[in-house]
Amino acid sequence: MGCRLLVSELSTILTVKENPGANLKRYVRALRRRPVKVLYPDDETEKQQKSKQNISKVVEQRPAHQTFAAQKKTVSESGIKNKQKVEDTGDAISKFWSNSKQGTKASADYKMPSSAFYDDLAGLRYEKAFPGDKRLARVVCVARSRKFREQQGKVLLEGRRLICDALDAGAIPQMIFFSTVERLRELPLDKLRRTSLVKVKFEEIKTWSDLVTPQGLMAIFSRPDAARLAFPSEQRGQSVPLSLICDNVRDPGNLGTILRCAAAAGCHSVLLTKGCVDVWEPKVLRAAMGAHFRLPIIPSLEWDHIPGHLPTMTTVHLADNCSVMEKDAEEAAASSPPRKAGDYGWVSTRPNPRNVQYEEYYESDSDDELDEGRLSLPVVETQLYHENWAQGHTALVIGGETHGLSVEALQLAERTDGRRLLVPMVPGVDSLNSAMAASILLFEGRRQFTLLNRESDRKTKSKMP
Repeated sequence: MGCRLLVSELSTILTVKENPGANLKRYVRALRRRPVKVLYPDDETEKQQKSKQNISKVVEQRPAHQTFAAQKKTVSESGIKNKQKVEDTGDAISKFWSNSKQGTKASADYKMPSSAFYDDLAGLRYEKAFPGDKRLARVVCVARSRKFREQQGKVLLEGRRLICDALDAGAIPQMIFFSTVERLRELPLDKLRRTSLVKVKFEEIKTWSDLVTPQGLMAIFSRPDAARLAFPSEQRGQSVPLSLICDNVRDPGNLGTILRCAAAAGCHSVLLTKGCVDVWEPKVLRAAMGAHFRLPIIPSLEWDHIPGHLPTMTTVHLADNCSVMEKDAEEAAASSPPRKAGDYGWVSTRPNPRNVQYEEYYESDSDDELDEGRLSLPVVETQLYHENWAQGHTALVIGGETHGLSVEALQLAERTDGRRLLVPMVPGVDSLNSAMAASILLFEGRRQFTLLNRESDRKTKSKMP
């Protein structure tokens, strides 16, 4: 019995040594196994199954006497081909970003890698992002940097309402990331014919979004130009000849709220000096609620160029809480009959008695020429905000909370015979928030323009036979 077992074991060892092809097949198949299972659409799954069957037939037909070195060479050649495919994919993505820096359209120059899949939606073709796609991360990093926004001419918009407002105004979309097809259907699809559409996981959008509850929509637009946008005609028809100038407003939330108030009050335009925060900052966009696409906003202006963006014969007024009323104005306010708080828009019925003056500025820094180099501030009279000041073309300057109004703003108001508009407050309150002061003065200006228009219409009708 022991002899029979020994003979069987020897025959098994001899069989394995004589037929090494079986072990080599197992070795090759182990090298070709994928560590991660890849999910394909239905049509792609059938193609992959057919290709696997063809490969298995080729392996079975391979001669058993093929050496190990030959099979190892075959495996290395397949690895080199896969490496070339990966390099081609990286070259395509790098070409996309290099073209985007030159201002070309992403949809025209970028060719999708071979590992991407496509689907159709109402005649539109969108891409399903492959694992490890870094485009969303890159565009978000670009959108959060003012330097890169200005260099590459791109802005990031998030949410259905903001993207729809941009499309309605004629802004040019370059790429849209969405989590579900239902989210994409909420956009006007007819305006996305030349846009690259990329479907990504909601977790990726949630990772890079600044919102507490992301909507699953993020879009990259070319930096809009106010001269090329088409603003809503129904809103522009209700506008008043009132322009807003923001001077050193550096808080994104305040600037966004000011822009939203300007759009609601029907301002003609908004001008921003170079000291203001970037108007396309994500926080400004969220606070403005689409005001960027409802009225012209011209950023980064020097004070010498601001008069060129205003209509001729424009009177420039200042929003100022840091000035002292003239004696005659104070006596007139004290002698006037008592009014309700609603008549002033605030609680107090007399001007703010604080004596806060602007710092004096000098042309010379030397101590010997101190008295000669000292210049007095421009003289701009002060009046209460509810008195008549909105007549003809008017501009209002809102200063930032940190630095207040600049000397250039005072000089412009002096040249145009403007006024300091004072909002009275109760004692002990330092000042108003810049966005709150802007809303009070803008809607007061609209009220005064509305009364003027009614008065002119009444006179016109009375003259008619």
